[in-house]
Amino acid sequence: MTKQGREKTITSSSPDGVLTAAARSAKAGQFVTVSKARFEAVMKAAEHSGLLGEKSKRIGGRISPALIEQAKKHTGIETDTDLIEFALANVALDDNFGATFRKTQGTVDPDMKLGF
Repeated sequence: MTKQGREKTITSSSPDGVLTAAARSAKAGQFVTVSKARFEAVMKAAEHSGLLGEKSKRIGGRISPALIEQAKKHTGIETDTDLIEFALANVALDDNFGATFRKTQGTVDPDMKLGF
Protein backbone atom coordinates (compact mmCIF):
# COMPACT_ATOMS: atom_id res chain seq x y z
CA MET A 1 0.00 0.00 0.00
CA THR A 2 1.42 3.36 -1.00
CA LYS A 3 0.32 6.69 0.40
CA GLN A 4 0.11 9.59 -2.01
CA GLY A 5 -1.16 12.63 -0.18
CA ARG A 6 -4.57 11.69 1.18
CA GLU A 7 -5.00 8.88 -1.32
CA LYS A 8 -3.99 5.26 -1.05
CA THR A 9 -3.13 2.93 -3.89
CA ILE A 10 -4.56 -0.47 -3.16
CA THR A 11 -3.41 -3.68 -4.81
CA SER A 12 -3.81 -7.30 -3.93
CA SER A 13 -2.71 -10.57 -5.47
CA SER A 14 -4.07 -14.07 -5.38
CA PRO A 15 -1.78 -16.89 -4.20
CA ASP A 16 -0.79 -17.60 -7.81
CA GLY A 17 0.45 -14.02 -8.21
CA VAL A 18 -2.38 -12.85 -10.49
CA LEU A 19 -3.28 -9.26 -9.82
CA THR A 20 -6.87 -9.42 -8.51
CA ALA A 21 -7.43 -5.72 -7.99
CA ALA A 22 -5.70 -3.37 -10.33
CA ALA A 23 -3.97 -0.49 -8.59
CA ARG A 24 -6.82 1.77 -7.61
CA SER A 25 -6.99 5.05 -5.78
CA ALA A 26 -9.40 5.63 -2.93
CA LYS A 27 -9.76 8.46 -0.47
CA ALA A 28 -8.35 7.68 2.97
CA GLY A 29 -10.76 5.48 4.86
CA GLN A 30 -12.40 4.06 1.74
CA PHE A 31 -11.28 0.75 0.33
CA VAL A 32 -12.16 -0.67 -3.05
CA THR A 33 -12.94 -4.31 -2.41
CA VAL A 34 -14.48 -5.61 -5.63
CA SER A 35 -11.99 -6.53 -8.31
CA LYS A 36 -12.75 -7.07 -11.97
CA ALA A 37 -11.96 -10.75 -11.37
CA ARG A 38 -14.57 -10.96 -8.60
CA PHE A 39 -17.15 -9.16 -10.73
CA GLU A 40 -16.52 -11.60 -13.57
CA ALA A 41 -16.59 -14.61 -11.23
CA VAL A 42 -19.93 -13.61 -9.70
CA MET A 43 -21.47 -12.92 -13.08
CA LYS A 44 -20.13 -16.19 -14.52
CA ALA A 45 -21.54 -18.12 -11.54
CA ALA A 46 -24.89 -16.38 -12.00
CA GLU A 47 -24.84 -17.29 -15.68
CA HIS A 48 -23.98 -20.93 -14.94
CA SER A 49 -26.82 -21.02 -12.40
CA GLY A 50 -29.26 -19.90 -15.08
CA LEU A 51 -29.86 -16.53 -13.45
CA LEU A 52 -28.81 -14.36 -16.40
CA GLY A 53 -31.19 -15.61 -19.07
CA GLU A 54 -33.55 -13.42 -21.01
CA LYS A 55 -33.50 -9.79 -19.91
CA SER A 56 -37.19 -8.97 -20.18
CA LYS A 57 -37.88 -7.63 -16.67
CA ARG A 58 -37.54 -3.94 -15.94
CA ILE A 59 -37.29 -2.70 -12.36
CA GLY A 60 -37.53 0.80 -11.01
CA GLY A 61 -37.28 2.47 -7.69
CA ARG A 62 -36.12 5.59 -5.95
CA ILE A 63 -32.59 5.23 -4.59
CA SER A 64 -30.31 7.75 -2.97
CA PRO A 65 -27.78 9.08 -5.51
CA ALA A 66 -25.15 8.98 -2.74
CA LEU A 67 -25.78 5.25 -2.26
CA ILE A 68 -25.39 4.58 -5.97
CA GLU A 69 -22.22 6.65 -6.29
CA GLN A 70 -20.63 5.05 -3.21
CA ALA A 71 -21.50 1.57 -4.51
CA LYS A 72 -19.97 2.43 -7.89
CA LYS A 73 -16.81 3.75 -6.22
CA HIS A 74 -16.63 0.70 -3.96
CA THR A 75 -17.07 -1.79 -6.80
CA GLY A 76 -15.54 0.01 -9.76
CA ILE A 77 -18.72 -0.72 -11.70
CA GLU A 78 -19.65 2.20 -13.95
CA THR A 79 -23.23 1.57 -15.15
CA ASP A 80 -26.40 1.42 -13.08
CA THR A 81 -27.52 -1.74 -14.91
CA ASP A 82 -24.27 -3.60 -14.21
CA LEU A 83 -24.33 -2.44 -10.58
CA ILE A 84 -27.89 -3.66 -10.04
CA GLU A 85 -27.21 -6.95 -11.81
CA PHE A 86 -24.03 -7.53 -9.75
CA ALA A 87 -25.82 -6.69 -6.48
CA LEU A 88 -28.73 -9.00 -7.27
CA ALA A 89 -26.39 -11.80 -8.36
CA ASN A 90 -24.49 -11.48 -5.07
CA VAL A 91 -27.72 -11.83 -3.10
CA ALA A 92 -29.01 -14.68 -5.27
CA LEU A 93 -25.74 -16.61 -5.00
CA ASP A 94 -25.17 -16.03 -1.27
CA ASP A 95 -23.91 -19.25 0.27
CA ASN A 96 -24.56 -18.29 3.93
CA PHE A 97 -20.86 -18.72 4.66
CA GLY A 98 -20.95 -16.60 7.83
CA ALA A 99 -23.85 -18.46 9.42
CA THR A 100 -22.45 -21.85 8.42
CA PHE A 101 -19.00 -20.89 9.75
CA ARG A 102 -20.45 -19.83 13.11
CA LYS A 103 -22.59 -22.98 13.33
CA THR A 104 -19.59 -25.27 12.72
CA GLN A 105 -17.16 -23.39 14.97
CA GLY A 106 -15.30 -25.79 17.24
CA THR A 107 -16.55 -28.93 15.51
CA VAL A 108 -13.22 -30.01 13.98
CA ASP A 109 -11.28 -32.45 16.16
CA PRO A 110 -8.17 -30.58 17.40
CA ASP A 111 -6.13 -33.79 16.95
CA MET A 112 -7.04 -34.10 13.27
CA LYS A 113 -3.95 -34.16 11.04
CA LEU A 114 -4.36 -31.61 8.27
CA GLY A 115 -1.23 -32.49 6.33
CA PHE A 116 0.87 -29.44 7.09
